[in-house]
Amino acid sequence: MAASGQMERSSHSMDKSIILPPDEIFRNLENAKRFAIDIGGSLTKLAYYSTVQHKVAKVRSFDHTGKEAVDEPLYEISVQEEVTARLHFIKFENAYIETCLDFIKDHLVNTETKVIKATGGGAYKFKDLIEKKLRLKVDKEDEMSCLIKGCNFVLKNIPHEAFVYVKHADPEFRFQTTQPDIFPYLLVNIGSGVSIVKVESEDKFERIGGSSIGGGTFWGLGALLTNTKVKFDELLQLASRGQHASVDMLVKDIYGGGYSCLGLTGDLIASSFGKSATEDREFSKADMAKSLLHMISNDIGQLACLYAKLHNLSRVYFGGFFIRGHPVTMHTITYSINFFTKGEVQALFLRHEGYLGAIGAFLKGAEEDNPNQYSWGENYAGSSGLMSVSPELYPMQRTRSGTFDMLEMDRLDRQLVNLPLLLDASSYIPDTVDLTEDAMAREYWLSCFEEALDGVVSRAVASQPDLTDAKERAEKFSQKYQHKLKTLRQQPFAYGSLTVRSLLDTREHCLNEFNFPDPYSKIKQMENDWALKFFHKVVKSLESLNWDERQFSLVKGLLAGNVFDWGAKAVSDILVTDPDFGFEEAKRQLQERPWLIDTYNKWIERLKGPPHKCALFFVDNSGIDIILGVFPLVRELLCRGTEVILASNSGPALNDVTYIVAFHLVLLIFICYRLDKGLATVVRERHTDLVIIEGMGRAIHTNFYAALSCESLKLAVIKNSWLADRFGGKIFSVVFKYEQPSK
Repeated sequence: MAASGQMERSSHSMDKSIILPPDEIFRNLENAKRFAIDIGGSLTKLAYYSTVQHKVAKVRSFDHTGKEAVDEPLYEISVQEEVTARLHFIKFENAYIETCLDFIKDHLVNTETKVIKATGGGAYKFKDLIEKKLRLKVDKEDEMSCLIKGCNFVLKNIPHEAFVYVKHADPEFRFQTTQPDIFPYLLVNIGSGVSIVKVESEDKFERIGGSSIGGGTFWGLGALLTNTKVKFDELLQLASRGQHASVDMLVKDIYGGGYSCLGLTGDLIASSFGKSATEDREFSKADMAKSLLHMISNDIGQLACLYAKLHNLSRVYFGGFFIRGHPVTMHTITYSINFFTKGEVQALFLRHEGYLGAIGAFLKGAEEDNPNQYSWGENYAGSSGLMSVSPELYPMQRTRSGTFDMLEMDRLDRQLVNLPLLLDASSYIPDTVDLTEDAMAREYWLSCFEEALDGVVSRAVASQPDLTDAKERAEKFSQKYQHKLKTLRQQPFAYGSLTVRSLLDTREHCLNEFNFPDPYSKIKQMENDWALKFFHKVVKSLESLNWDERQFSLVKGLLAGNVFDWGAKAVSDILVTDPDFGFEEAKRQLQERPWLIDTYNKWIERLKGPPHKCALFFVDNSGIDIILGVFPLVRELLCRGTEVILASNSGPALNDVTYIVAFHLVLLIFICYRLDKGLATVVRERHTDLVIIEGMGRAIHTNFYAALSCESLKLAVIKNSWLADRFGGKIFSVVFKYEQPSK
């Protein structure tokens, strides 16, 4: 039985002529350690770990205990240096391997690294070259175990890693929701041959089958049929131009149409290459290559279906040299799977399929650090993204030949888990609109982010007035983010499903890349200081009202506070042109009841019942929003006997409040417990039975359709006229959505 190793032939000689820009490809080499390499028949994938030093915003509060009103700020924000971990993965053609090794040798500073983990068939071929150039001992790792370890890693850590390929669609990719439990699954690795592997857990997998008919068969027979020593990619391109029906015998060639009693359509292949035995004519090379591709893909697809059914597996991932993101192979395998399973099983492909071996080899070399105990996130600022495979749809795509693809992943401060209150975590889709599929919405939001860029640059420079290079770094940020937006216009699927959330993430990643951790820090500090001075006045006013009036004023105050959002252009224009625009003015902007979505009466009836045990409150903006809007409602809940957990961003995003700032603000107003454990643990321990989600980003762009196992309240003011129109309202329309779990 054939293994699925990479094809051995290399079609290129060593290329030493390229010049590598150090800040674009092999980044942070001065802090690099723990190298790993995966060398296949034509591509090399290099992995290494580095530490990245960047600026972060830190908060320090001042003690004003026993003091009267003071003009000094209640806290300060300073920019400090912090070191974080990053994983780098670079993919390039074997033709460039010697030049790349020379480049790494010349720029490598860390001398503690003594070993490089290696996998793939080429690891033997290039062993001596690697050891000579890098002066590192090559430690060979099993190819299949590296592949599985890498596959587990990307499925767990990268949202929208898996996709279904749909030919001629715009876009071609349909990304799948990340599952909380990735196991079990079937991995069909198509290299020279085919290996079919059942993966049951992190360390338990078994090769349950395979075939000697794989990518090597297609390449070898293709070379014989076309009578040329063609490269693998060239053979696929040749096949993409062919018409298999000129060579294959179809059902209709035998029966004059479909065979309806067996459910066979006339266009189905009855016999691969069947016409070549009966027709006395020359067949084109392209037609023969296409017929060959269909024959092998159909064979692999049927095998995969049989093994999936035999082992009761619904998730089948395809990878290996034969795939490599080629549209022809993905389409033919998809067609085969759909046909043999009647749509019950989908053929799934991976965005980072080419990196799996390198990732696995790296993880084997880093086991002492236990990287799986952390969560990792893709750094969009340093990653190439998925390329289009249909030049006719996206003519600006990069050519495959001679490119360097990069993937960077940053270690997150804490391990990420699903909120335990989700009704069904496996079906949870956070984003309300998928911009990858909604072309009109995509164009609108990309334009919005482009138009807002100058303002972000100005805020970034203003946030660091004492740093002379701030303007230069801000300009570099602008150029990089503009490039990312241009890429996303042409390839909206580059980083998975495109959403408003991912556009914000991309911008934050680019800002961090150029050491702007919090461009809105000065504005947030000023607004927090201003709002705190009015807090007790607002509370005193609320206390003078009867219960019914107070509940409505609390909600109206929360909604008015949510108007203050620098991320909404309609609001930021008002705040810039009218500095006197305040809390009461915001209340007058709100839509009168009945609101766009209005379940307020249902909420009031619930409040007349027993208090909730614990409320989890996802807060939005700094300043008036959290202090004059959120805190009074939190105070009311506490007075009812309800514990409250405040949840906010762990890092800056526009003028959103962060958990560090929120905690300092809470200390100034309430005696509140500190969240020492992970949010999910706290939610379970406190028996949370109410979730409040506030803000356009959290309750409209995301989580609008989220179903929870407890009561939920989603509130927002729609501060964007286009979005309001989509919902059937107007700007400053109100969403008040109270829901109870279905029994």
